[in-house]
Amino acid sequence: MTDSEQQIEDITLAINANAVRVRLGFDDPQLLIERAYVDGRWVDAHEALAVNDPATGKLIGHVPACDVETVRQAIDAAVAAQKEWAALLPQERQQALLRWHEQIIRHKDDLATIMTLEQGKPYDASLGEIDYGASFIEWFAAEAVRLNGDTMPSHIAGRQLMTVREPLGVVALVTPWNFPNAMLTRKAGAALAAGCSVVAHPSSETPFSALALAELAQRAGLPSGLFNVVTGSGRKIVAEFCANKKVRGLSFTGSTEVGSAILRQSAETVQKCCMELGGHAPFIGFGDVPVQTLVEAAIKAKFETSGQDCLAANRILIHESIYEAFLAGYSEAVRKLVVGNGFDQGVQIGPLQNERQVAKAEEHSDDAVDNGARLLCGGKRHALGGLFFEPTVVADITANMKIWREETFGPVAGISSFSSEDEVVAAANDTDYGLAAYVFSNDLGTCLRMSRALEYGMVAVNSVKLTGPPIPFGGVKQSGLGREGSVHGTDEFTELKYICLNTGSKSSRDTI
Repeated sequence: MTDSEQQIEDITLAINANAVRVRLGFDDPQLLIERAYVDGRWVDAHEALAVNDPATGKLIGHVPACDVETVRQAIDAAVAAQKEWAALLPQERQQALLRWHEQIIRHKDDLATIMTLEQGKPYDASLGEIDYGASFIEWFAAEAVRLNGDTMPSHIAGRQLMTVREPLGVVALVTPWNFPNAMLTRKAGAALAAGCSVVAHPSSETPFSALALAELAQRAGLPSGLFNVVTGSGRKIVAEFCANKKVRGLSFTGSTEVGSAILRQSAETVQKCCMELGGHAPFIGFGDVPVQTLVEAAIKAKFETSGQDCLAANRILIHESIYEAFLAGYSEAVRKLVVGNGFDQGVQIGPLQNERQVAKAEEHSDDAVDNGARLLCGGKRHALGGLFFEPTVVADITANMKIWREETFGPVAGISSFSSEDEVVAAANDTDYGLAAYVFSNDLGTCLRMSRALEYGMVAVNSVKLTGPPIPFGGVKQSGLGREGSVHGTDEFTELKYICLNTGSKSSRDTI
């Protein structure tokens, strides 16, 4: 590309971005950024990727398609920054994180606007995610001063035994498009609190949320090179993360298929990996719970983020004694869900992120009906067109249907009945996934037995809301490795070092 061609492209990008800023009325237009962030500098690339609004299909802007050399520069910058960052007092890291938290809260309206623009979720839900994401920065700021070790009674005379927590070093963070703010802050907050430096790669479909966080980190005074954001081809960038020996840890949120591929690639460099992968959550409702209570809970469990959530209830299992009553109430409630652009008042279901998600929702609905399920509502692309899909309910789903075997990740609710506790446990555990499960019963014994019998990393009992900074988020089986959030969140970004200290005892039993 010639210099004149580059100038024309720069002007075009600026015009596009400014048009979006004016149309949406940003309080701080500088938060919509069309450059990657490396070593405290905003950088371009020879090629760019278009980012579109899933609600309208209109162009939002472009971000650089960073090449491997740029990724290596970010990693090298992170290596240099990490040593100085780790050498700070924990209280100094804590204060830096709190300044970042303050910046996020101050600009949460603009951050929510960016999120709705690129992700499509209703604006109120975006505001909620900004608060949720900021809470992880605040939580891990407090954890920065609590990276405690242990002392142990010695089995050797004249020795003092202890452990300390030391930062991994440079860590790579790979985040998805469904929660473009909170998935990054949950990882970055823990990594930075532990004394690590970060190179982040956001989804190419929702990069602007991560870039805005980088701008606010810069304003908060985080050192250059400590927090980097590289945009572009996930395949190329993540391959470099996995192959580069300077990257000592990798945290990924996304599909099980991609997570498995990353684990295979990172095996060569023996990186420490934290994986938050696919979910296939069962929602189990027993007959002693009022039908309306179950209806309201199952709506929330299924349709948050238009069903594009790893915690979304993918199989709703209701006791046969209330099954038909539940179906009637649930399908009626689903029909009332408001579909539309996330910026419109009262919208509950936004567009899906991309055509792949729409096609999968359609496929799961059609496959269920073709194999004997009852279609109670929805089942097709919405009249709004584009990436909108009707909220859908299919009843009487069975194990031979795709919706039973696969994660839908869309607004299609599959429902089945059960007659006994043993039957529903077997059905719920009939999956390779094990992230989250929901149980509703008014019997304490049932709740306790189900909580232990379900093969899931997280079980919510008589509640749909279960996430937040204090909880260890993560799954079992093919739903992931490790935990994010909670006092265990920094474990993924530290190594446990054992120290055996000779105290100089004069004991006759003391030996070198």
